[in-house]
Amino acid sequence: MMHYKELIKTIKKRREVLQVTQETLAELSGVGLRTLKQFESGKGNPTLLTLQKIADVLGMEISLKLKNLSTDK
Repeated sequence: MMHYKELIKTIKKRREVLQVTQETLAELSGVGLRTLKQFESGKGNPTLLTLQKIADVLGMEISLKLKNLSTDK
């Protein structure tokens, strides 16, 4: 399971490999530049929709796995 910090690194690395600037990614994804910069610096808390918009532009797929932590049996 990928943790939040790993997700940030993965998305940032993909953006850099594709040679897409933060400004261009913000414009293409419809995500604010400030939001994107905060996310990449680990200070932001983007919604799943925001993450999906970024991933779509970068040709990535986000998969969400929910784990039932209930002790009820």
